[in-house]
Amino acid sequence: MRFDLVLRNGRVFDGSGAEAVSADVGVVGERIAAIDRIPAGLAEVEIDLRGQALSPGFIDVHTHDDRALLAAPDMAPKTSQGVTTVITGNCGISLAPLVLKGTPPPPLDLIGDGRSYRYARFGGYLDALDAAPAAVNAACLVGHSTLRVGAMDALDRPAGDAELAAMRARLKAALDDGAIGMSSGTFYPPAAAAPTAEVTALAEIVAEAGGIYTTHMRDETDGVADSLAESFEIAERSGAPLVISHHKVAGRANHGRSAETLPLIADAMKRHTVGLDAYPYVAASSILDASRFDISERVVIAWSQPVPEAAGRDLAEIIAEWGVPAARAVERLKPAGAVYFLMSEDDVRRILAFPHTMIGSDGLPHDRHPHPRLWGTFPRVLGHYARDVGLFPLEEAIRRMTSLPASHFGLSGRGRLAQGSFADIVVFDPETVIDRATFEDPAVPAAGIDLVIVNGKTVWRDGAPTGARPGRALRRQDLIRQGEHDARRA
Repeated sequence: MRFDLVLRNGRVFDGSGAEAVSADVGVVGERIAAIDRIPAGLAEVEIDLRGQALSPGFIDVHTHDDRALLAAPDMAPKTSQGVTTVITGNCGISLAPLVLKGTPPPPLDLIGDGRSYRYARFGGYLDALDAAPAAVNAACLVGHSTLRVGAMDALDRPAGDAELAAMRARLKAALDDGAIGMSSGTFYPPAAAAPTAEVTALAEIVAEAGGIYTTHMRDETDGVADSLAESFEIAERSGAPLVISHHKVAGRANHGRSAETLPLIADAMKRHTVGLDAYPYVAASSILDASRFDISERVVIAWSQPVPEAAGRDLAEIIAEWGVPAARAVERLKPAGAVYFLMSEDDVRRILAFPHTMIGSDGLPHDRHPHPRLWGTFPRVLGHYARDVGLFPLEEAIRRMTSLPASHFGLSGRGRLAQGSFADIVVFDPETVIDRATFEDPAVPAAGIDLVIVNGKTVWRDGAPTGARPGRALRRQDLIRQGEHDARRA
């Protein structure tokens, strides 16, 4: 056999959580053709890894990259971390199916302006990804808030029967077009008035299609336990697998409550398919909201449409400079986004250490001064929490980023290094890998990520994008067929 590429002398982590083995990896086309000792002279290109770690490409299970895939297709914030696949459409927000003529209501404005919402069908958005591929693969969720904005003339109430029927029809069409499931964000104004029954009725359509339901819960502060109960109820009644997005216990009064919430999640896992993700920081980021000022240790402005020069500044400094109450300053800054320091390090570590926690960045790629999680999430887990803190072994950190999310999201052929799998690969130095993005300087690539390959093509090398754009829109039907093929082969 001849190979297009052979990666020699790597410490191969297969993504299962097993310890590394010393081996060569041979690639033919877009697939891994061999993991073994491969004789010299059988490849067009050979790279000696000199003992560096080689693992499946990382899967970012929680992104808002919907527009970034089209606007910045080199996807440098992700490929520089070793990410090869992103899950988009989280927190109830997706670019499709929705056509807008005016300004999108927050938080839909986090991923685009009115011109960005131009896809009447979800398939139109996926076709756009096909026509102009990005450097990474994308599996895409439909946003519940997006469905509401498209079907309702007022969002401060439950959907009526006709409106709910329209949302169910559009959701089914999106799933038929290739969406992998639905997300909700009942924390946010466009969906805050949606009752449990409305979300359940939509999640039933997801379950019928074999999709997944993810949620930015109604409350991650004082009502976090009640919101978990609501999420479990929606999933169990509908039959849809559930993922709790960016699990946290936010606000000073709730520090330490992860010791309460994680057992609730573990108990729900005994009854139903439940997953969760988290990012490795004590700060969150979202739209600017005065209600979060009092529960945060610090608030930093990420962007402001009327006051763009406020980006990167502490809200407390702006309030003092303007000499106005916090609520008035917030109104002058809006529409805007912010970074909120409202979690405790103990809770972050406890949630990350929970054996079922996947890793998701929740990065906001269009913020002027973004949260550093956009550029730093995965190397921070590898370098800081796995290597330096010792929260879990390296092979376990890799499992959280590869095979575990591939299993939850049905990403057949990805998340594992095995013969026949897609050649989504990251090569990194376990001794030096670390995030370098900070809250003060957030758009800095990580250290120690040497080589990133997507579908057999190199997209990141020597600290820069290569310009290759081999990523794919991963449609639900294709993933199901791939899974059936893999099962037959096994």
